[in-house]
Amino acid sequence: MTDLLNGITIHPQLAILVPALWVLGFALKKTPHVPDWLIIWILLIVGVAASGWSLGFDFNGVANGFICTGAAITTHQSLKQTFVSRLTDPDKRQKSGRKK
Repeated sequence: MTDLLNGITIHPQLAILVPALWVLGFALKKTPHVPDWLIIWILLIVGVAASGWSLGFDFNGVANGFICTGAAITTHQSLKQTFVSRLTDPDKRQKSGRKK
């Protein structure tokens, strides 16, 4: 098992996939008939499909799709929770030490 996991390398060609998944997630969020819980699953399917198409549908290709999707979701949530919700939620502004 460790040999299989040690063989995973993040392919530089997939660096464009993370921002592409960001844009797709933003578009899906603005679509009225797509529930929020479904957005992550759509991004995961698209990420794995794009990675598999680019690298091949082997373990490394699928793993790269999961990693790119995870990176897109994690960075989006980090930015959202750090900047957007802190600026719009008055309780979080007071806890961070900033006062109006």
